[in-house]
Amino acid sequence: MVKLNRIYTRTGDAGDTGLVDGSRLSKANPRLAAMGDVDEANSCIGVAIVALGDHPVARDLALVQNELFDLGADLATPGEDFTPSEMVLRVVPAQVERLERALDALNEELAPLTSFILPGGGAGAAALHVARAVTRRAERSVVALMESGGAAANPQALAYINRLSDYLFVAARVANGAAGDILWKPGATR
Repeated sequence: MVKLNRIYTRTGDAGDTGLVDGSRLSKANPRLAAMGDVDEANSCIGVAIVALGDHPVARDLALVQNELFDLGADLATPGEDFTPSEMVLRVVPAQVERLERALDALNEELAPLTSFILPGGGAGAAALHVARAVTRRAERSVVALMESGGAAANPQALAYINRLSDYLFVAARVANGAAGDILWKPGATR
């Protein structure tokens, strides 16, 4: 259980921050960039939830927000053993599979794409597209962490964030509903 009595600790005033294992890293470290991008994606999803109102997608996004905190905790736990335990929170295949099932269920409602689509439509769909773009950045940050030399990251964390960006794309299409997708018209303004 997390208990915070005080928000500021002053421990990061020198430009570093603590990880789950007690080690400290520069706030410019790729691990911290990935954690921050996941946090930003989560915040964008919060905005999308508000914009969606009582749309069914909003309920599933509440689960996603909780899973993104799990993912953040996973990234904040260095090491090469990605086995979850009572003391170590790791993203697990069941979370990736849950997201895949949710994505598949949403996609069943949609007609096949005939063009690329522009990010927009209603307020909820537009917010989901922003969340999708930020989630893709978070995915790139996790990959950068994995490629940074010596810094391991849970492969399930990467799979989850990859699936999430796909889910957000499909959710944006669903949120646009009867209004439909805004199709890209290549070269339309030439």
